Amino acid sequence: MWDTILRLPTGIFYAQGVKANVIFFDNRPASPDPQTGQVWFYDYRTNVHHTLKQKPLSESHLEDFVACYNPAARHDRKATWSEETPDGRWRAFSRDELLQRDKASLDLFWLKDATMTDLDNLPEPDVLMSEIMENLEAAMEQFAAASRA
Repeated sequence: MWDTILRLPTGIFYAQGVKANVIFFDNRPASPDPQTGQVWFYDYRTNVHHTLKQKPLSESHLEDFVACYNPAARHDRKATWSEETPDGRWRAFSRDELLQRDKASLDLFWLKDATMTDLDNLPEPDVLMSEIMENLEAAMEQFAAASRA
């Protein structure tokens, strides 16, 4: 039934650390047979940094996803990831590949996280500090809301 998952950066809708995905469904009549042969994934989470206040997500950030999604001709999609292009954010997994995984998780990874392998690519200290402050403020707001409940 669904054919696309857009992985969004953590914390863009709520607090840092909260993962968000957008799942695109096709409206089809029910069937006893599987209707999904493959699922396309766009990873806009790995190596992407957004915050609610300092660097919010905007429509322009998703232009590459829309081009890859190819709404006018969805059956003509082309993956941007391959063994030769390991930084490509757009790729498909077959139904069989997904069923071989832990069925409870579609949290797939294929891009290298630059912050885990290259400490020289960390954001500037003032950016890190503002993200930490934003996370702490969000945590304090959650604690305050929980204590009022």
